[in-house]
Amino acid sequence: MALIRSRDTSPELALRRALHRRGFRYRVNDKRLPGKPDLVFKKHGVVIFVHGCFWHRHEGCSVANKPKSNTAFWTAKFDRNVQRDAQVQDRLAQMGWDVWVVWECDLNTKAKVEATAERLQGMLLRVE
Repeated sequence: MALIRSRDTSPELALRRALHRRGFRYRVNDKRLPGKPDLVFKKHGVVIFVHGCFWHRHEGCSVANKPKSNTAFWTAKFDRNVQRDAQVQDRLAQMGWDVWVVWECDLNTKAKVEATAERLQGMLLRVE
């Protein structure tokens, strides 16, 4: 598990590039905020987390399967991840941030990255 990256993952980099091409500027992994959000749009009051479907338990996603061995460990680990995500999102919301989550499976092809970036662009422009 030491090789699992917590930042600069492929889906995150793809989304960052697509949003940057659209003219959006953001901070990456701002340590001043709870949970160090992947993207911080201060001007818009929005933070975005790019969650891996496996680690953050994306419901209904085939990638979010549970390993067959050592199930007690994995169940506890996944439960802690989901609980921590909820706490971080609540704290950010209390601080006045809009919290958006983009799932890894929404970014696994170029077409999906562009579609997601276009959807986020529309949402960011409405928030302004």
